[in-house]
Amino acid sequence: MTGTSSILVLEQVARRLGQVAALDGVSLSVGEAQIVCLVGHSGCGKSTLLRTVAGVERIDSGSVTLAGRVVSDAATFVEPEDRNVGFMFQDYALVPHMTARQNIGFGLRAMDRVRREARIGEVVDRLGIGALAARYPHQLSGGEQQRIALARALAPQPSVLLMDEPFSNLDPGLRDTIRRETVALIRGLGITAIIVTHDPEEALSTGDWLALMRKGRIVESGVGEKVYARPLTAYAASFFSHVNRIPARAVGDRVESALGVFAAAAAGGKLELLVRPHSLFLSPDGVPARVVERAFLGELEELSLKVDGIDAPLVLRSSLRSGAAVGQTVHLSVKRDEVMVFPAE
Repeated sequence: MTGTSSILVLEQVARRLGQVAALDGVSLSVGEAQIVCLVGHSGCGKSTLLRTVAGVERIDSGSVTLAGRVVSDAATFVEPEDRNVGFMFQDYALVPHMTARQNIGFGLRAMDRVRREARIGEVVDRLGIGALAARYPHQLSGGEQQRIALARALAPQPSVLLMDEPFSNLDPGLRDTIRRETVALIRGLGITAIIVTHDPEEALSTGDWLALMRKGRIVESGVGEKVYARPLTAYAASFFSHVNRIPARAVGDRVESALGVFAAAAAGGKLELLVRPHSLFLSPDGVPARVVERAFLGELEELSLKVDGIDAPLVLRSSLRSGAAVGQTVHLSVKRDEVMVFPAE
């Protein structure tokens, strides 16, 4: 995925669950000390991919190589406990009758007592969770349980840390804080991590690299800013934000639409322009549009605008206050370099 050496390599990994291809020829390379976000809608194969890396599920074909050693292929299967992989479950899976300290040491049972206690102490100190160590899971808040689960995953010093929706059970106000703290800790420790999420904003803001999955495949991958700004598919464009879909057609080296004419290399046939709400703005020389709805969103104003030749109203969001009233005719323009052109679906 980048110029760094790869600590995890998946090649054409396939996994069937009954008649469903949960993973359908997935290839992915993860560099050392990098954070990769697997993102996509529920059921796209994200968690299954994580579980095959951990060894919790076997693959049907392909291969998984970890730290230079093949751990899964047609002839090889290394058990989960021998892969040196840390796994943080979505529900944290803390053992209820164990204290936080005992939970952290759960994966260190092969160590002698002195070494185990020393390692637990190191992790507790590094994460600043000494005040929680003697408590039981039911005595911890959601954020505190998350920290203990993270400490338990880090205690064996894994070569790769796998995190399945680690922030989804937290309250929205706490989620951002815990996510920032967790990511900063992972980066500070130089750990390689794969984080599964269904949240586009979380994927864009968290990972050095993201992989968008759909129906068991990685359909697009790259640095978050590039995938967002220059997606290769209409699916990726619409996954990471709301988009306005505008019918268009290619005429020579131009694309014509009710919103204007754009210079773009495009094959013939039906096309559509995908335009994000923040790429639209009001200007005197724009196309006429009638305001059908206005919503105040705090920092933003949202207008729904009906343009002749476009069936669905277009959504515009801006930090500027237009003063437009429902029923009023305004003039609509678009940031031309932010228009995305794809074959019509």
